[in-house]
Amino acid sequence: MSRRGLVLFAALGVVWGLPYLLIKVAVREVSPALLISIRTGGGAVLLAPFAARSGGLRRVLARWRPILAFSAAELIVPWYLLFTAERRLSSSLSGLLVAAVPLVGAVLAVTTGSERVDRRRLAGLVLGFAGVGSLVGFDVAGSDLLSALSLGVVAIGYAVGAWIIGQRLADLPRLPVITVALAICAVLYAPFAATELPSRPLSPEVLASAATLTVVCTALAFVLVFHLVEEVGAMRATVITYVNPAVAVLLGVTVLGEHVGVATGVGFGLIIGGSMLATAQARERRGLSRSGDQGAPEHLEGAARPGWHRGRRGGGPAPQ
Repeated sequence: MSRRGLVLFAALGVVWGLPYLLIKVAVREVSPALLISIRTGGGAVLLAPFAARSGGLRRVLARWRPILAFSAAELIVPWYLLFTAERRLSSSLSGLLVAAVPLVGAVLAVTTGSERVDRRRLAGLVLGFAGVGSLVGFDVAGSDLLSALSLGVVAIGYAVGAWIIGQRLADLPRLPVITVALAICAVLYAPFAATELPSRPLSPEVLASAATLTVVCTALAFVLVFHLVEEVGAMRATVITYVNPAVAVLLGVTVLGEHVGVATGVGFGLIIGGSMLATAQARERRGLSRSGDQGAPEHLEGAARPGWHRGRRGGGPAPQ
């Protein structure tokens, strides 16, 4: 990997591991609906000039039905559940539970017939879901179980959104798709956000968290992922999927003083190992079809250079 690739990789690992910490801080004073409206609306505004320059906005708007479905699966529902869950769960645990997205994606690929199951992938799925069970069983208090289960819905939503991108929107350029999806989410949440405005001035920490979520973890994140995939290829970029949860845990422990026990470590190891096994075959097979340029995870695939969007299956970038 080139020096530029390493820099982009490290930057994106932080950018996509950081949101869990920022969300945890922001929802102390801001409602989930308001925070979502700020993040998606601001992200759409910042990305709009780049999306317009890349072309394809008219084609994207003409396909509003699958775009709406993608926005619902990838943003509207998951982000509300994630932001609400972080009012009760630690940021590090939230990051680890959402790390199960590749496992859900593998299950979806198998059930829809786009991928086949072999012993390696089956073992990966079993290990990964055992890791999720370990986290929920040992690190979640009884009163917080519903919040933890809602993060399972988040993971399902991300995987379904990736499937929609690959199966229904594969012929469209990714940046306009993401920009329009963000705008749809912002418009939908705007009426709810308007009724939940803070009654007192927000603390500097919350303002900084909301601004960073919007500018860095949304707008800048997409720019980084486009350049990363262009620099190193999608197959290498898949490793970022396994880095983000580790960054989320590290930030949660060091900045917020969150506790990480043995069960957390075991669960994390099982999830990451299971994800690697469950997705390895698909990445290997796709890599043969385009010189290592295929097989990006749901947050990376179909995000880079001209022509990248043609004939893709599975994946659209979606920072946490």
